[in-house]
Amino acid sequence: MAILTRGWIGFLSLAIIAFINLAKADEPAFFIFGDSTADVGTNNNLKECGARADHRYNGIDYPNSTPTGRFSNGYNSADLIVRQLGDFKISPPPFLSLLKRTRTFKRNILRGVNFASGGSGIFKETGRRRFVSLSLSDKGGPSVTLVEKNNVGKVVSLEKQIQQFATVCGNITEVLGPAEADHLISNSIYIISVGSNDIIEIPFGTATEKFINKIHFTYANHLKNLYKLGARKFGIISVPPIGCCPAVRVYNSSGGCVDPVNAIARAFYKAADALLQHFSSEFKGVKYSLANAYHMTMSIIDNPIANGFKDVKTACCGNGTVACKEGSNLCANRNDYLFWDWFHPTQAASELAALTLAFAEGPEFVKPVNFSQLARVVV
Repeated sequence: MAILTRGWIGFLSLAIIAFINLAKADEPAFFIFGDSTADVGTNNNLKECGARADHRYNGIDYPNSTPTGRFSNGYNSADLIVRQLGDFKISPPPFLSLLKRTRTFKRNILRGVNFASGGSGIFKETGRRRFVSLSLSDKGGPSVTLVEKNNVGKVVSLEKQIQQFATVCGNITEVLGPAEADHLISNSIYIISVGSNDIIEIPFGTATEKFINKIHFTYANHLKNLYKLGARKFGIISVPPIGCCPAVRVYNSSGGCVDPVNAIARAFYKAADALLQHFSSEFKGVKYSLANAYHMTMSIIDNPIANGFKDVKTACCGNGTVACKEGSNLCANRNDYLFWDWFHPTQAASELAALTLAFAEGPEFVKPVNFSQLARVVV
């Protein structure tokens, strides 16, 4: 099965509108966790954070060309997924932004909140260490060198994001009462897109199996903590082929993908699959969709023209060694590019991913059900 191409967008539009109209009667809220792939402005509120996108050329294709804090030329994956699943124009707002509006906070959290923080990871240390530079060893395996530049600094770890969600849950209960709050929380969708930064910061010399076991033990504890707070419906997005990002390709003299890094991403997906099967069997009422971001992205890289892209190797803004910022090189047609900057997808790529996650049939890209099917489940 091929990934949904842009030609499907017009064909699916009536079906999408019909689904949205059916869903309005009892739409789920969306609570979004993770890293820069889902951050819609969390890091704008962190004074000591170096991982920020609230500057040009980010947001050049967003309404009014506004740099909102999204690591994208426009909307990101979080925006486009919730747009497919409910009556949303964009992702729910960041928790830290809502927290500043004390008078409207309780009212504004009932349709969802975005907690994602660029640079964060499954481990609480991720994003707080010195910047990690990836290179290839003489034997072809990955090696990692800590350097003093580009410190991400203060980010909101997944652990802290879940603590913030606990605050939201308490406020929802105050507004709706216990019974209605339980219904809203249990039938909401919990989208989690995280893990790439943990892999990029993998300590030097760590065996892949040892690393994967540790990261998924930690991930399992995060899911259990969300479950204790009432979460039941999980939309988990796995790690894409990080070795194909412009920032990593520069370490391959041929300009190709760095497979040792991709091998860790593949192992991450396999472990996530086993984790979610066990988690859903152990805890009553758990439903989930697991997105194979690795396979989805590789299907575009292997067949760019069929998926509407002309460049799947280089960054539209900046390059593999220079971040996207005003004054960097900027491509003219962003829709031709898979990568917006040295790590993140363009809005066009995120839109294809969102359509695929929402409507793909079969286990190739998302399983055991797609995100729209998950949204319709009542628990």
